[in-house]
Amino acid sequence: MRYISFLAAAAVAAATPLPAQAPATPAAPDYSKDSAWLCLPGRADPCSTPLPTTALSPNGYGSTSQSNVAKDAPLDCFYVYPTVSRDQGMNSDLNASEEKGAAEVQFARFASVCRTFAPIYRQMTLGAVAAYSAGANIDAAGALAYADVAAAWRNYLATRNNGRPFVLIGHSQGSLMLQMLIAREVENNPAVAARMKRAILPGFNVIVPQGKLVGGTFKRTPLCSDPGETGCVVAYSSFRENNVPPAGAIFGIADQPGMTVGCVNPARPGAKDWVPLDSYWYARLNLPVPGGPISWSSEGAPPSPFLRTQGLVSAKCVNDGPRGYLSIRTNHKPGEKWTDRVGGEVGFLGMFLPGWGMHLADVEEAQGDLVRQVEEISARARTAARR
Repeated sequence: MRYISFLAAAAVAAATPLPAQAPATPAAPDYSKDSAWLCLPGRADPCSTPLPTTALSPNGYGSTSQSNVAKDAPLDCFYVYPTVSRDQGMNSDLNASEEKGAAEVQFARFASVCRTFAPIYRQMTLGAVAAYSAGANIDAAGALAYADVAAAWRNYLATRNNGRPFVLIGHSQGSLMLQMLIAREVENNPAVAARMKRAILPGFNVIVPQGKLVGGTFKRTPLCSDPGETGCVVAYSSFRENNVPPAGAIFGIADQPGMTVGCVNPARPGAKDWVPLDSYWYARLNLPVPGGPISWSSEGAPPSPFLRTQGLVSAKCVNDGPRGYLSIRTNHKPGEKWTDRVGGEVGFLGMFLPGWGMHLADVEEAQGDLVRQVEEISARARTAARR
């Protein structure tokens, strides 16, 4: 499945060689054409793909169901996918491949609670990430990627949104693009900002002054501090409980004096203690996991590609000086049938990179919680529309 390419992205980035001669950059996409969009409401695309999912509890496998698409949802979701492109050069072409897998895994379940929009954009490729790791300046590649996202956003607002409330959703590079979008296109437009009900931006640092909810990455948009709050950001980077972000970590530590990395518990914004997570896992992963391959249940192999676990893992936000991260704990007890381990670390040359934390699981580990909260926002929007 294309999902393997998506998960492998960060793991191979540092080893991806740049081509001797980069291909010509494709022309900017025309977002007035539906073909420039990976996901749009009302058509067959990665966001309307049914995802067979089996419940997994301490007692073992339960029933299997499929994700669905809502009819007449009152809320829009605008998604920007993470770094997945293996295309040559610093920016991807517009032929979506790995991008479809990312949307299926990270975004398709949101179709059950909102109308789904996802532009195809000339994102920074794995080669660009490798070049950055080697010290190259990739500002031009980043500017090109953002220009596409901004153009898609403007088309969406002008011709597709029709004044509806919306939620922004990203991960990794997608979260970076949406951070820039909020700062440049949303915060300075009060009418648009009033319609942004939430921004879900895991996997890229949102910087805030220590002890504050706003004032670094965003000037007016705070971190969410209450489950029912709107107009705010859910941001976090995941690290296993005993793996504190080390000095120089790519995620989870701020390099500016007096600042920290914002953390919002995705299961219960504002929570300070451990909260159990509602998770959706891809169960046929073949990338390396600490401790070896996961045995999801003592009953044997999973009966479907995806598993839903409620309470297998818990999360707690930690802020300690410049460090800010979501600590992840596994809750397996002796005698229970479900697994005692989950993955998420980035593996490279037989090692796991501590500075990346559980980056590959940022969305999966709390996807059920994130969808539930968007559903609650959608229900309130439906009630408001009827008044």
